[in-house]
Amino acid sequence: MTSIGETELRERTRALLEQVHPDDPDVDCAAFRGAQFDHGLAWVHFPEGLGGLDLTRKAQVFVDDELRQHCKTVYNDLSVNAIGIGMGAPTVLAYGSEEMKRRYLRPIFTGEEIWCQLFSEPGAGSDVAGLSSRAVRDGDDWIVNGQKVWTSLAHYSAYGMLVTRTDPEAAKHDGLSYFVLDMKLPGVEVKPLHQITGEAEFNEVFLNDVRIPNSMMLGKEGQGWKVSITTLMNERVALGGGTESRRGAGPIQLLVDLWQERGGSDGSAADAVMRDRIAGLWIEYELLRLTNQRARSSMRSGVPGPEGSVGKLMSAELNKKLYEACLDVLEGEGLTYEPGFDLRRPSGKRLDRLSLIKHGFLRSRANSIEGGTSEIMRNILGERVLGLPQDVRVDKDRPWSEVPRNG
Repeated sequence: MTSIGETELRERTRALLEQVHPDDPDVDCAAFRGAQFDHGLAWVHFPEGLGGLDLTRKAQVFVDDELRQHCKTVYNDLSVNAIGIGMGAPTVLAYGSEEMKRRYLRPIFTGEEIWCQLFSEPGAGSDVAGLSSRAVRDGDDWIVNGQKVWTSLAHYSAYGMLVTRTDPEAAKHDGLSYFVLDMKLPGVEVKPLHQITGEAEFNEVFLNDVRIPNSMMLGKEGQGWKVSITTLMNERVALGGGTESRRGAGPIQLLVDLWQERGGSDGSAADAVMRDRIAGLWIEYELLRLTNQRARSSMRSGVPGPEGSVGKLMSAELNKKLYEACLDVLEGEGLTYEPGFDLRRPSGKRLDRLSLIKHGFLRSRANSIEGGTSEIMRNILGERVLGLPQDVRVDKDRPWSEVPRNG
């Protein structure tokens, strides 16, 4: 491991800004983040030459702090390439060849190549290992047929993380393989699914005789579930860890500011109840922020532990409560949704605060479903953290071809 302390890491970040600065109108996101990657300041816990400096993960906070102090333009990973950065990069690092790491990691970080996750299927949502899409070996290629669903950003993506069944006679967790899928390959068809916000953020993806080179497999044949766990555990850290690093920032700030502007101050019982409710939510949000900091500092690279499920579960449930409280403060005004329900793709357009709150309320309904339902998170925490008895799984060792399925 490289021995670089806080002082030198901050100096390296300032040296980066002297060479290329995100506030410079001639420097776009890709240019700045490309330079950040080349300086080893993208993911400091990654190896040297691959966007990092072989440090501990918690050292990233010094880089991020310098960028916040000296830049008005700060690029958020979740906005740049949420799935690629949060899930794709750690999976490629853990299981990709050296050629794949050098090919994919930099454009993932810069956002030049957006990634999506092709796991869920109409008959395999929470039980991902029950998926039925098939890949059949044909020389140096695999021919894939099947359907994926709830694939966020597939319509923007250059690559997808695809899990498919390569051995139907093996037990369902053992017969899977994992591929990097070029989303522009012949036979890949993306169709939008519109949601309650009026946006088409996620999609159905149909795979019709898609030919994928064997060289695009992550891990070995039959290791798909093992590789998937890396993606899923990083997904939970990414989704649960999206909390602002600064105390009192993020959705809780929306609620507090809204209450200060519109909340009652007449000393009524209703006023006292709402004040107590907001104080309780502020405390919960602070606990979530500290929990996520602890989880991130304990990670180095590769596969995080089950602590990511704590942040994912708490974040999903807390987001819903926060936006519900915002609408209660808005009272009747919270019942209208100005943008309407024109079916559109997410545009990235910045919303005014009221529209942002209402959009956040609608969008937060999905937080307890996406990335693993809250029920699944509770099972993971019960079994892997608390050591409680596992659910009965009668199909665990049976060949997938013999397991009853829906449809």
